[in-house]
Amino acid sequence: MPAAKVATREEWLAARKALLAKEEHTHVRDALNRERLALPWVKVEKRYVFEGADGKETLADLFGPRSQLVIKHFMFAPDWEEGCLGCSFEVDHVGGALAHLEHHDVSYLAVSRAPWPKIAAYQQRMGWQFKWVSSHGSDFNYDFHASFPKNGDANGKVFSNFEVRDFEIEDVSGRSAFYKDEKGDVFHTYSGFERGNEEVLGTYMLLDLTPKGRNEKGPRHNLTDWVGRHDRYDNGASDEDQIRAMVAEWAEALRAKDAGKVVSCLAPGNVMFVLAPE
Repeated sequence: MPAAKVATREEWLAARKALLAKEEHTHVRDALNRERLALPWVKVEKRYVFEGADGKETLADLFGPRSQLVIKHFMFAPDWEEGCLGCSFEVDHVGGALAHLEHHDVSYLAVSRAPWPKIAAYQQRMGWQFKWVSSHGSDFNYDFHASFPKNGDANGKVFSNFEVRDFEIEDVSGRSAFYKDEKGDVFHTYSGFERGNEEVLGTYMLLDLTPKGRNEKGPRHNLTDWVGRHDRYDNGASDEDQIRAMVAEWAEALRAKDAGKVVSCLAPGNVMFVLAPE
């Protein structure tokens, strides 16, 4: 049972009304949204080409018939066999919103560095209906600071979340927004990374209302403590347990062929399993 003060209904009501006064300060969020809308725009001059179910498309093509575009920077590196766990969790929240966004002049899609066939296979497995394209071979992810050269620059640094940092990982999760005018010119209007856009995770917003809250008690104290890919919940095993089981199966098959190694990546926790040759 969570640690909590047990009170009378009258005491609870008094405490709840005190909290309500703080909850109703939505004008703070409204002010932040106005500042976001007031950010300057940057015209996108470079030509980017993506590959997806509709073949080769430019950034301007991705808008479809709409003038606004939200891109999910989905962590899925070319050598991964499945997409990032955290990104998978995030886009699970998108399906029901697509019709509303499109009706309100907004297109939504995901972009990853993995080749299109890998993306298509993973998307089919997960049952997602949003558009997803590959930026493989393009500078798009790097130019918008969702991906970084391996090991960073000569000093081991990268420009991540709008500041110079030590290199840690080749891809990060994020979102970017774009606008296309009547002439077809495209402008970058916004990008957000890390906890800057946590509001898109509806599961978290609901958990924040529950007695146990997010209940992330370790070992990483984030969503990787409990979230699994939605197609792996059936047997009750955690996502990490599922990956360990898969690695054991791959290891047995590879040993029979004297193969070198097996690697599976659970991002953003970056849990690595390596089988060395015997």
